[in-house]
Amino acid sequence: MKNIAILCSGGDVSGMNPALKHFVEYSLQKNLKPFFIYDGFEGLIDDDIKEASYCDVAGIITRGGTKIGSARSTRFMQKEFREIAKQNLDKHSIDMLIVLGGDGSFRGLDIFYKEHGVKFCGIPSTIDNDINGTDYSLGVDTALNIIKTSIDAIRDTASSFKRAFVIETMGRDCGYLALVSHLTSGSELCLIPEIDYDLKSYEENFKTQIENGRRYFIAIVSEGIKQDSQEIADWFENKIGIESRVSILGHIQRGGNPSIYDRLMAYKFITHAIDGLLQGKKESVVCYTKSDFTYKSINEVANIPNKLDSQLLSLIK
Repeated sequence: MKNIAILCSGGDVSGMNPALKHFVEYSLQKNLKPFFIYDGFEGLIDDDIKEASYCDVAGIITRGGTKIGSARSTRFMQKEFREIAKQNLDKHSIDMLIVLGGDGSFRGLDIFYKEHGVKFCGIPSTIDNDINGTDYSLGVDTALNIIKTSIDAIRDTASSFKRAFVIETMGRDCGYLALVSHLTSGSELCLIPEIDYDLKSYEENFKTQIENGRRYFIAIVSEGIKQDSQEIADWFENKIGIESRVSILGHIQRGGNPSIYDRLMAYKFITHAIDGLLQGKKESVVCYTKSDFTYKSINEVANIPNKLDSQLLSLIK
């Protein structure tokens, strides 16, 4: 039996546990011996590596986060610690590695492969959905559903008290969560890093809406915009003339019971990752584009800035 290992790197997402479950099941089905690497690349350096079995994944499919932990490792950026990581893989006779993470994790893997020849396959796993080359990253659907539930609940109190609510989503430099949430919630304003905005251009229209009977506003903003959410709330009060509140959703977006779609995508991502490694792909990332899966090089995924879908962007302009 060949040995194969999996680890989670960077921010956790709902969908990682379903991926771990299928990793164990599909590895054994393919006559591979599965190993868990705990706490990301830190665990790889510290030799926190254990063989996995069905017992380790029983009942985890409903849980958010990751049973094996995740981490951001600065040590793995250093050559001396990558050499220790390779020694630990050799100790367990592991020559195939699957990593659930983002583009930073994949860049580290690319260096690791070039130095030591460890075959790997990356699975995009970030709620920001900011990885170039894939239309979908694991965890996005669950995050969007949590945001949807939050917006719907906030709308109730916004309409009751005649308020404007500024709801901040995660996203750093990518406004995907805010954009899709805006389009699917019927909010009145959406601000994301990808589109320049001038709040003054909204003032006349919003005031007219209030004169015509509007009782509340919902504004969805990405954390990466040029102003903080409180400034947007102050603008509603000072320029539009409506009481306002800020609701920063924060880390609730990363957790929660994985949605059906994320469970299904975890299943598909893992299947393609293992199949790709067995078919001889040595350094790839499983990408999902236009209802199909493809394999792309690290350069295509990690070294090219991601751009939001132009058709989606056109709906907000």
